[in-house]
Amino acid sequence: MTQTIAITGATGQLGRLTIDALKSRAPGATLVALVRDSAKAADLGVEARPFDYHKPATLAPALAGVDVLVLISSSDFNDRAGQHANVIRAAEAAGVGRIVYTSILKGDASPMILAQDHIATEALLAASPLTATVARNGWYTENYTGTLAGALQAGAVAGANASGKISPATRADYAEALAVLASDDAHAGKVYELAGDEAFTMPDFAAEVSAQTGRDVPYAAMSKEAYAQMLEQVGLPAPVAQIFADSDACAAEGALFDDSKTLSRLIGRPTTPLKDAVAAALR
Repeated sequence: MTQTIAITGATGQLGRLTIDALKSRAPGATLVALVRDSAKAADLGVEARPFDYHKPATLAPALAGVDVLVLISSSDFNDRAGQHANVIRAAEAAGVGRIVYTSILKGDASPMILAQDHIATEALLAASPLTATVARNGWYTENYTGTLAGALQAGAVAGANASGKISPATRADYAEALAVLASDDAHAGKVYELAGDEAFTMPDFAAEVSAQTGRDVPYAAMSKEAYAQMLEQVGLPAPVAQIFADSDACAAEGALFDDSKTLSRLIGRPTTPLKDAVAAALR
């Protein structure tokens, strides 16, 4: 029987990649893009349905006929757990068979401020009659490579993690995992800790950037407070700057490190090496 798989945040960076991965991994599935703006989904090549976390009354009708819902965590920091609760209740009402949720590495053991919404959402899923699969994703490599233009202009990579190992993976790596988890009900009821194969420190990252650019780009270690101030100065809202500075400081204590290699086993290939991700960002 053909499955219908719906993806929230389908026009976002991870959502688009997940749809691409599902087209390859589950060619027989019917895919549905759940989006706030249907016009932005025109190029996805799949059915698009309006879906706004802040409009709970509209959510259940949009989930009609959906077997598996990929709930990509909201990028709107205004009560994310509340937004996710709206989606979970709607999925229950619509008779969705299973939810695949993108949580955070280490889940309820994570000390990060950012983890609190994920912890609350995992608790909601555990209390729900719905079957869930939890993908506890580590950091995106793009969280680092995406800031390279500014780092090169400043002459240094800055942050609040002087020596802690991190093991990020690219969005494409995580998207492949979501496609695997969504397309096979054998993953029902399971929780996966997902991170990249290659662990490195931020000074290692700066050294790779230096090697590929032929410039000396050191790592500038800062306190959490100073890093938050710097992030505000480059345009982040104060609450968001605090969250990212806290995440960096927690990474210094190992919050973003995992060496299980579960992600690469799940997708059947090694995760994207750091050197390749840096090279792609510098093109």
